[in-house]
Amino acid sequence: MSRSVILDTHALLWAVSAPERLSPAQVAIVEDPTTELLVSTISIAEIEIKRAIGKLQMTNTCEDLRESVAAEWLPLLPAHAMALRSLPLLHRDPFDRLLIAQAIAESKTFVTSDQAIGQYAAAGLQIAL
Repeated sequence: MSRSVILDTHALLWAVSAPERLSPAQVAIVEDPTTELLVSTISIAEIEIKRAIGKLQMTNTCEDLRESVAAEWLPLLPAHAMALRSLPLLHRDPFDRLLIAQAIAESKTFVTSDQAIGQYAAAGLQIAL
C-alpha cells in the first residue's frame, strides 16, 4: 500500500547527504519505492534563503535534491496558507508552520526529526519521527 509524505527541509537534506541522521522509520519511508515523496516549494524557499544569508552551505541545487530522493514538487496553495488560521502557535519557525499547515491540509504524513512539531499531532498532523 503506498502513501504520500511531505519531507521537512532537514529530512530532505539528510536523505541526500546524511541519511544516518534519519531515524530507521524515516529511512524505511524514504527508501520504500511505493512511498510518494513530496518536496514542498516552501522547503525550496527555506533552502535558498538560508543559502543566501550564509546559514547553509551546499553545492547541490534544489532540483538535484528533489531528484536524488525521487520526489515530486508540492506547490504552496491558498488552502495551505489558510490552514495557518486554525494552527495553534506551538512552533515559531514560519517555514515549519507553513509545512505543518500544508501537511494537515493535504492529509499527508510529515517526515521530520523536530520533536517540537510532535505537539501538532492533536491538530491532525501525522508525523514520522
